[in-house]
Amino acid sequence: MVGKNGGGAGGVGLTVLTPEPVAAGREGGSPLFLEKISAGFPSPAEGYVQDFLDLQRLVVKNPAATFFLRVAGDSMTEADIHDGDLLVVDRSKPAVSGKIVIASLDGELTVKRLKAKNKRLFLVPENPGYPETDITEREDTVVWGVVTYVVHKV
Repeated sequence: MVGKNGGGAGGVGLTVLTPEPVAAGREGGSPLFLEKISAGFPSPAEGYVQDFLDLQRLVVKNPAATFFLRVAGDSMTEADIHDGDLLVVDRSKPAVSGKIVIASLDGELTVKRLKAKNKRLFLVPENPGYPETDITEREDTVVWGVVTYVVHKV
């Protein structure tokens, strides 16, 4: 990696690392370092590459049953699912109570938590501003799959 000096806030220099060219014949993916990153106090980076990480291989366990969807709306914000996030959905996973699922409700797709209560099934939002929906006797509801990963910008 090559360092580039740039001006930071208040004239403080900032070193930005730019990626090295991809080695010919390297299997797909990005470098996965041995060292874990500190979310508390900074720790010195060892810089040893453990392997190469292919995000597709990490989040897709069953390619034939997996699809991706982009979120529109804010009904799942308390589950840390936000407008614009990318969802990884696996159709082969069982849709059981407590899982976040993609369901077709009145012909429209929605993302909600599936909950079983008192022998009834509900699609429950993770935002108190939205009502839960009882789907126990609805014939127009189909669960498409279970959300396995959420990808969002920070």
